[in-house]
Amino acid sequence: MSISFIFFMFTFTSGNATNLVGLLVNAYHEVDEKNRLSIQDLLDECKTFYFSGQETVNFLLAWATLLLAIHTDWQDKVRPEVIEVFDNQNPDSEGLAKLKTITMIINKTLRLYPPISGVIRKVGREVQLGTLVLPTHSEADMRIIALHHDLDLWGGDVDLFKPERFADGIAEATKYNAADFMPFGLGPRSCIGMSFTIIQAKIALPMILQRYTINLSPSYVHAPLQRLTLRPQYGIQLFHSLHYDA
Repeated sequence: MSISFIFFMFTFTSGNATNLVGLLVNAYHEVDEKNRLSIQDLLDECKTFYFSGQETVNFLLAWATLLLAIHTDWQDKVRPEVIEVFDNQNPDSEGLAKLKTITMIINKTLRLYPPISGVIRKVGREVQLGTLVLPTHSEADMRIIALHHDLDLWGGDVDLFKPERFADGIAEATKYNAADFMPFGLGPRSCIGMSFTIIQAKIALPMILQRYTINLSPSYVHAPLQRLTLRPQYGIQLFHSLHYDA
């Protein structure tokens, strides 16, 4: 994303604070220097949002369709809900809030295959965590994927696809009131694209399930690859049959 592209967006959004770019542009023109964004800050925020809105949802949908292709019984459980809510029409904002089973499947996918495998945080001041002392300016590398697969936190079925665990929400599914579930980070530094990603997934999965039954291809090789995002190293090979007329 180049500076010229940012200035192109300036032309169409300057003074309009009703969208993300408008808010960023207003922050760039902020009178108070302490709250003002530099052009580099603005570029970085736009890159982060673009990356968060594309990479994370791509891999979330990839892992979700893989799990549904393996556990076809969950396709049978969720499809009636999708059809009842949307009546074979494209998803709308009102219906998204009613997708309880889809939400369970998304949360379970995020636990097993979090889009961001880990985050690094810089220690602003010396802090003690149990017997561990973190000095000022050190960096803490928190492996989200390790947290999500911790036997002590999640129990003996930690690696199983059991969306029903999230039937009563994230807080009830976790041991420490959601602190052990952080697919997009946690707190004020959580991913800016979190809500955007979840909404996109809630739109895309019903559209797929309304139309197709998906199955796993025998050629699929399971090889999750940890980079900044958690991705299938060799892709995900599926085959499908038409379930309803598109």
